[in-house]
Amino acid sequence: MSVSTAAADQSVCAPLPVLGQDVTVPLVTGGEVTYAALDYAASAPALQRVWDDVAAYAPYYGSVHRGAGYLSQLSTDLFENARRTVAEFLDCRAGDQVVFTRSTTDSLNLLAAALPGDCEVFVFETEHHASLLPWRDARVTYLDAPDSPRQAVETLERVLAGRDPRGPALVCVTGASNVTGELWPVRELAAAAHAHGARIVLDAAQLAPHHPVSVRDLDVDWVAFSGHKLYAPFGSGVLAGRADWLREAEPYLAGGGASRRVTRRADGGVDVEWHDSAARHEAGSPNVIGAHAIASACKALTEAGFDTLLAREEQLIRAVREGLADVPEVRFLSLFGDDAPRVGVLSFVVEGWNSSHFAAALSAEYGIGVRDGLFCAHPLVRTLLGGDPQAQGECGAPEAAPGEKSLNAIRVSFGAGTPDEHVERFVRAVRELVRDGARWSYRTEDGRCVPDTSGRA
Repeated sequence: MSVSTAAADQSVCAPLPVLGQDVTVPLVTGGEVTYAALDYAASAPALQRVWDDVAAYAPYYGSVHRGAGYLSQLSTDLFENARRTVAEFLDCRAGDQVVFTRSTTDSLNLLAAALPGDCEVFVFETEHHASLLPWRDARVTYLDAPDSPRQAVETLERVLAGRDPRGPALVCVTGASNVTGELWPVRELAAAAHAHGARIVLDAAQLAPHHPVSVRDLDVDWVAFSGHKLYAPFGSGVLAGRADWLREAEPYLAGGGASRRVTRRADGGVDVEWHDSAARHEAGSPNVIGAHAIASACKALTEAGFDTLLAREEQLIRAVREGLADVPEVRFLSLFGDDAPRVGVLSFVVEGWNSSHFAAALSAEYGIGVRDGLFCAHPLVRTLLGGDPQAQGECGAPEAAPGEKSLNAIRVSFGAGTPDEHVERFVRAVRELVRDGARWSYRTEDGRCVPDTSGRA
């Protein structure tokens, strides 16, 4: 079944316009082709609407909060309106704070720095490193990968039942895996956390671009996501949720904007009164354009309608799975089973191929951009591939030469801006590479598999 045939259903929307749709790239075999960007899980292309909104604002750029001039006042309004738009997009509760950060990683490190003393943290080994690693100053319990959503909830309930409920605790969980795309039982995990006196933060980096995220409905305490996965440019992110831990913590960065009043003491030192609003953790001149871009993306996705976006994405997922169903050499990776609900993220291995070699051939011979490696989720990928979850490895770097086995995988990911042709080309390319092999020779250079310029295979 082709994607185009499936898309005949009138309930399914066309892809949203994104930057780079007409970019062409050279093929090692000769000629050029329109680039097929199928690495949305790493960074989604910016929506054309977002870029247009940023361009329209750029001439009016000004410093926020502390300027008396017209452009400063306009920029301040824009920045604070962006905060309100994000709060509406996430369906935040009254009293929740929206803090603008640099990324999901930055957001979770901010929250880690705001944890109360002697806080316990519980996190599954399946998390992206942004969620797995920030908790260095806390007592961390790492939980084994579950084989079903039910087991995930049961595992969390079991470990939380053994803690002292009088002390602070935090559970960190993803909404959708950046490796398998599978949806996690966030609402049930939140209920388990709260039943045992713990709080929960949702890593929505992969979930928010594909599904509506309601802080209120999921009953999570915080949510974190990145602009560059939500069809906005790089360099902006969000941490939204309960204000108390953030208000009581030392500022994430000390500096202007975070301070309400600074005075000299008689002994020569200084006394500082910090803001108790989101500004407490937004020291320095904030990324106004980044906040505006995130707000624009939130509006664009809301207006497009997640129901229609989801329907089309499910067709793209089905086209990939069905298009490769009769290729036994291709094995998709999954925790919860092939039929588990997921977003447009699929990882797989190909029998007889090093993953870096396969990804390089997709790029050089077909103009298709995917990701290969361990996807900054080393324990999870190694568990899925039957390796040691504690073994070392570099993000995205191959560990074997072309043709040799490696504990790496290939990830294809797509979203609201993916044309049908990109998915159809990907399926055709995978089938041809498995059947016929690469048409060019490849070598390892600086840790990556690249075409050998000396000639064909």
